[in-house]
Amino acid sequence: MKIGNKIFQGRTYVMAIINLTPDSFWKGSRVTADRALFAAEKAVREGADLFDLGAQSTRPGYTEVSAEEEISRLERPLQAILREFDIPVSIDTYFALAAEFALSAGAHMINDVWGLSRGDGMAKIIAAHNASVCIMHNSPTPVEGDVFPPVERFLEKQAQFALDSGIDRDRICLDGGIGFAKSRQQNLDLLKNYSSLSSLGYPLLLGCSRKSLFGGEAEERLPQTLAATRAAAKRGILFVRVHDVKQNKEEIQKAYEN
Repeated sequence: MKIGNKIFQGRTYVMAIINLTPDSFWKGSRVTADRALFAAEKAVREGADLFDLGAQSTRPGYTEVSAEEEISRLERPLQAILREFDIPVSIDTYFALAAEFALSAGAHMINDVWGLSRGDGMAKIIAAHNASVCIMHNSPTPVEGDVFPPVERFLEKQAQFALDSGIDRDRICLDGGIGFAKSRQQNLDLLKNYSSLSSLGYPLLLGCSRKSLFGGEAEERLPQTLAATRAAAKRGILFVRVHDVKQNKEEIQKAYEN
């Protein structure tokens, strides 16, 4: 997969979460605009391969902020990170206006938790900037029954929509959407057989870091997250989106050594 001028293939890469929000589900991941560059520096030292900047929490029960508020939260950190580091920057947004701002500023990818399904020309904006996209499964109503058929149908449909909108095939990856519109058991089922989504023909991103499917409090979920990362590496998942870069990077290396 291409993101910016870099090619990602052949192993599992670490996407470092940088939460520019005051209400992300795990308070340990929240950073202010003034601290974002320090967070990025730490992530790079620990082995991050790319960043994912989010300016809106999408935890269960979140209160939506406007695209304008997202842009306000993103502006200074994005500029500083692009200036200081030569690794790709993804923006976690489903607002076309925020995507246009970020891509015009130099961001390389949009990580859309609504999988290009919210309209407003998101796909066309990504294509116009020759940018990359992560298409995540989501639904306005809870998924019923076997989790895989609706997830696969949605991802296949939205990937084709991305192609039809002019996004290059080698700039698309897919995310099954663990934690979104699914029960805990459905999330566990999805995680267990996550690599089966590769049958759709695109690289995969796994985003389950410290999420509630693991039970307990967010502070206690690192061991389960690391186990999921190790399994992802063994199964050829291209990206893991994580809070704890160093530990996840080490787990990937262990997977390759055993």
